Amino acid sequence: RRKFEASFKLKVVKFAKEHNNCAAASQYGVTEKMVRDWKANEDALKSMPSSKCALRRGTPHWSELEKHVADMVHEHRQNGYVVTRNKIRMFALQWGKSNPDHSKGFKAIVSWCTRFMERHNLVLRQKTKIAQKLPADLDKKYVIQQRKKHGYALSQIGNMDETPMNFDMVGNKTVNPKGAKTVLIKTTGHEKSSFTVVLACTADGAKLRPMIIFKRKTMPKIKFPVGVFVHVNEKGWMDEEGVKLWLDNVWSRRPGGLRQERSLLVWDMFRAHLTTSTKKRLARINTDAAVIPAGLTSLVQPLDVCLNKSFKDRIREQWNEWMVSGEKSFTKGGNMRAPQLDVLCNFVIKAWNDIDAETVIKSFKKCGISNSLDGMEDDFLWQDEGEAKAEATPSDSELDPYDDYLTN
Repeated sequence: RRKFEASFKLKVVKFAKEHNNCAAASQYGVTEKMVRDWKANEDALKSMPSSKCALRRGTPHWSELEKHVADMVHEHRQNGYVVTRNKIRMFALQWGKSNPDHSKGFKAIVSWCTRFMERHNLVLRQKTKIAQKLPADLDKKYVIQQRKKHGYALSQIGNMDETPMNFDMVGNKTVNPKGAKTVLIKTTGHEKSSFTVVLACTADGAKLRPMIIFKRKTMPKIKFPVGVFVHVNEKGWMDEEGVKLWLDNVWSRRPGGLRQERSLLVWDMFRAHLTTSTKKRLARINTDAAVIPAGLTSLVQPLDVCLNKSFKDRIREQWNEWMVSGEKSFTKGGNMRAPQLDVLCNFVIKAWNDIDAETVIKSFKKCGISNSLDGMEDDFLWQDEGEAKAEATPSDSELDPYDDYLTN
């Protein structure tokens, strides 16, 4: 069988009108019946795209049935349930048997399912998240209600997140000649030694001073660079004391913090954020807390959605440069030592400063936190920013202990 585009059919129809059907069939190598049929459907051919060959995607024959099937698909996906092509066909058959008046001649064949999905803009997709809770479980109106009630300035709406870092920030891929069975990447041997970086920013694009928590019992006797707040902890983790220090030395010193302007702090359900002493300290500095439910930080936390991966990529670039040309020290046995603590601090400061304010502003809008209350900026929720796309890639294989693992 051959297929012909609408533009070709109209050309044949025009020739047939100027001469006759038989001459048009002979001239263009088609049958005379085709010419007669195309002349009869000339109006339809003119209304369809010139490159289209058939009208199989138009008005459905069983519109009522398809309406109920589409409702089923959207309801199941809203609740996070799997919907397959076979499930669509089975549901359509069951509904058709229960409603024979609206499904006469319906057979739920494979081609119908394909056309149904195209008509309703449905495609098969690979899963990107596995979660027990969905965005529908989040009280999306809380932040909006608080903003309407208290009228926070954008400079007083902030987000804070703890992210783990390693002394050796080794990438998973490198350029290498083909055929090599072993691909080696040189390190200092400290790829499992970690520390914590606490990042925070506000909805007007301001980036607050990063806090670094090293795994030590005592503060090292070295001079740390300006622009970072250093804390030590036996496990290298954030704890209740660390949250207290961060609130006093970073959050309270943001623009407007010393005047104790009414503010909103968005953070996750890490247990140190939810203690009674933390809540009292927040109340003392006139700060309201918006806690993101477990499992949703990758969807509604600006730092997770748009900024953390870019930050880590920039630090990894600096570590690679340091490995090639940086100043290093060695043990008596000739082993390379990890970067000095002040060098790591400089990595953090430069990487955080390199993220531009516009990206920070967009990250808050992307998560629906700082959007205009009149709804004019809601399109940001559906825009795929380049950095947001990068955040969704699995290139970072590190396990984040602050992401829902310590919330129970």
